Amino acid sequence: MSVARTHSVALNGTQGVVVEVEVNVTRGASRTQILGLRDTVLSECRDRARAATHNSQYRWPDGNVIVGMSPAWVRKEGSAFDLAVATAALAAEGTISPLALHDTFFFAELCLDGRLRPVRGVLPAALAASRLGLARAVVAEPNALEAAQISGLEVHGMRSLSQVVALLQGTEIPDAEPLPQDTGPRTGPTRRPGPLPDLADVIGQYEARQALEVSAAGGHHLLLAGAPGAGKTLLAERLPSILPPLDQQAALEVSALHSIAGTLPRDRPLITDPPYQSVHHTCTVAGMVGGGSTRILPGAISRAHRGVLFADEIAEMQRTVLEALREPLEAGEIVIARASGTVVFPARFLLVAAMNPCPCGRAGTAGGNCTCSPETRRRYTQKLSGPFLDRMDLRLAIHPVGRAEMFTATAGEPSTSVRDRVLEARARATHRFADHPWSTNAQIPGNALRSDFAPAPDSLTDLESRYQSGTLTARGYDRLLRVAWTLADLTARPRPGPEEVGIALAFRQGLPGQLAT
Repeated sequence: MSVARTHSVALNGTQGVVVEVEVNVTRGASRTQILGLRDTVLSECRDRARAATHNSQYRWPDGNVIVGMSPAWVRKEGSAFDLAVATAALAAEGTISPLALHDTFFFAELCLDGRLRPVRGVLPAALAASRLGLARAVVAEPNALEAAQISGLEVHGMRSLSQVVALLQGTEIPDAEPLPQDTGPRTGPTRRPGPLPDLADVIGQYEARQALEVSAAGGHHLLLAGAPGAGKTLLAERLPSILPPLDQQAALEVSALHSIAGTLPRDRPLITDPPYQSVHHTCTVAGMVGGGSTRILPGAISRAHRGVLFADEIAEMQRTVLEALREPLEAGEIVIARASGTVVFPARFLLVAAMNPCPCGRAGTAGGNCTCSPETRRRYTQKLSGPFLDRMDLRLAIHPVGRAEMFTATAGEPSTSVRDRVLEARARATHRFADHPWSTNAQIPGNALRSDFAPAPDSLTDLESRYQSGTLTARGYDRLLRVAWTLADLTARPRPGPEEVGIALAFRQGLPGQLAT
């Protein structure tokens, strides 16, 4: 009897659990069993590992091969365990010294001919392994730069099982053909790294630019309503350029989510700019919040974590999709429960929602000749429920830029200047919240707003009368105060006064009808 063991990582959302992979060989019928809570893809690992071993000119152990993965109660999914199983089997056979597997974790899929194929989730897997004290990672070559983002981890990017064996034996590593460039998991569109769109491109739209600045400074959600071509998408795309860059912890958190989703650029595997995700109005609940029939993957709201989610034509979205947004807008995370288990993904994002003023899109425009009846327009705006609208701090009507302004206006203020003010405002908020667990004005709890962080008493008269009359909800009341605090931070005032509260109220009532309540 011979036993060998090594390590890999099982992922549950963005959390990794280091799994000990043991291979035990005994006399008996020649067969291979895998023990531990596993999915169908992992069950097929025994065939991939055995074929890759034979085709790499190594001997698979004879007899009864039992592969144990512990903790046994942790669910293990995917093909990333292939390389760990193969190396442990070769160590049990005597091809590799068991000591060579010490303090090492393996995370790659095996092709039948022995080549190593990249997999999703390398970054959170490397982070989990490093936290447990493992010092070396062996991954597929395209995943090497991603794993190397974890400081203190010795990373080896290999192309084939033969190269891995040579590395573990301490012999010269043979040449191997690289995989094609497009090989590996990729899901969904993602913005390529590069310069972010600049606010200087926006002509006019002064109120909208101010709304973007307030949104970025305080973390407030924004609803834009206007005719097609008025600039709603143009504005939303430029919001990330005025947000603070991600710090190291946030960058790892965001990059881990995109690693699991398969949207992490391999040439720049650490995302340092706030992400931007745009969803179509045909997006499903699973596409928005995440899910999957086998492995649970993050949805658009998690891929927009610490960045911007742009929902265009939001009034055309399914009601179930909009209602699914309500919880993460408040909690900053999404809990996905399936028969296979429960996964929690972070989802603290800025929502920029855009919609037309009516189905034909011409209501309220100069010479628009809207063909929609008042009842049709009312039904259209009522597609957004009251509880959903209550979570939109800033609501603004966007009007097309006039011809004279388009051809005579000078370039707008660049994003760098606006971001400087946003950073100063956030620094004031951070200093104010030094003894509290939140960091932006949008996160202040309601009880703290009405006690420790209450505005000047003379600024609340109008709000209290609206609350008493029922035209302002308790949530809306609190959200107005949060926006007022952000306006105060942008003007370096110690606390909001009547002017800031008035501007916050104007932003909330920037749209007519039901959308302004």
